[in-house]
Amino acid sequence: MDMGMDTRRTTRALATEAVHAGRDDLAGLGLHAPPIDLSTTYPSYDSRAEAARIDAFATTGAEPDGPPVYGRLGNPTVARFETALARLEGTESAVAFASGMAALSAALLVRGSMGLRHVVAVRPLYGCSDHLLTAGLLGSEVTWTDPAGVADALRPDTGLVLVESPANPTLAEIDLRAVAHACGSVPLLVDNTFATPVLQRPAEHGARLVLHSATKYLGGHGDVLAGVVACDEEFAGRLRQVRFATGGVLHPLAGYLLLRGLSTLPVRVRAASANAAELAARLAADPRVDRVHYPRIGGAMVSFEVNGDPHEVIAGVRLITPAVSLGSVDSLIQHPASISHRIVDADDRRGAGVSDRLLRLSVGLEDVEDLWADLDAALGEREAAPARPEALAQG
Repeated sequence: MDMGMDTRRTTRALATEAVHAGRDDLAGLGLHAPPIDLSTTYPSYDSRAEAARIDAFATTGAEPDGPPVYGRLGNPTVARFETALARLEGTESAVAFASGMAALSAALLVRGSMGLRHVVAVRPLYGCSDHLLTAGLLGSEVTWTDPAGVADALRPDTGLVLVESPANPTLAEIDLRAVAHACGSVPLLVDNTFATPVLQRPAEHGARLVLHSATKYLGGHGDVLAGVVACDEEFAGRLRQVRFATGGVLHPLAGYLLLRGLSTLPVRVRAASANAAELAARLAADPRVDRVHYPRIGGAMVSFEVNGDPHEVIAGVRLITPAVSLGSVDSLIQHPASISHRIVDADDRRGAGVSDRLLRLSVGLEDVEDLWADLDAALGEREAAPARPEALAQG
């Protein structure tokens, strides 16, 4: 073998990218762990050159060449996370924000600034995303439709088509390729928070924008609040300009924690998904449960409708934590009609399949038998009625 020839693969598997993307330069820097740059500003003795760099950013939103300028334009630690997430999603770029809602707001503002304020959206969405659109808080107007009606809902001023698949909290799935085709030239934004790039890469199906509440699986430990949009570089430049103007920047420490979280993302998602699939099967066979929702692509989220009082189940868990959010190493359960989707009009909520008896379970990495024992106790006394084989609803 010619040792002078580099025969290593140029295309790396997702698990490898999760560990190495955003860190490829560390060995050359004499480092192993990524550094955390906490600076808010950076010195420059050439103000003419600095003016030229700021002019260039104002024109395209491209990341400035050379050393950083100011924390609101960008941060080296956050940039490592952005690079890594873009590699995992298969996009040119990614732009990180202080929260998932800040990321979604920036995407809406980019299109709204071009006079494209109309949004076509498919329910259900995360409750606050639904509210942001319905209330028109950013001057947007929304048309709600089912996936088959996307093409007919488009208008000359439509700026985005927005879907979430699997959806929060019903886990309904959408044919992303079909929706992307129906969008024509209008950008499709897919909220990929539940699936993560481990299970689904929407850009491969025609989505131009991929949104994550990075607070969830990307961070994975319940200790960081963040959002990110993976997209092409042209749209990324506009997102950076909005981020600079509005100040929805991600803190460098959060960027570090997210980069660290990505390194274990494939392992965490697959392990939690195995737990979730087992719990979904057991819940579907339980007479105390009326219906179970679990995605065809898998994942670590399970939603189920109980025959009894859902609030009693919430009050009855001991190992599983009753709390909002999801995607952590520990299991969380919540009642969407009371919390995450409370802000959505009750009729709209129920019309989207979010019943008052629905519970959303984010399955973690605990032993599945311990999780089942906790759920079993929280569900209360078993009735004599036989299990229903059709209770598990997928897709």
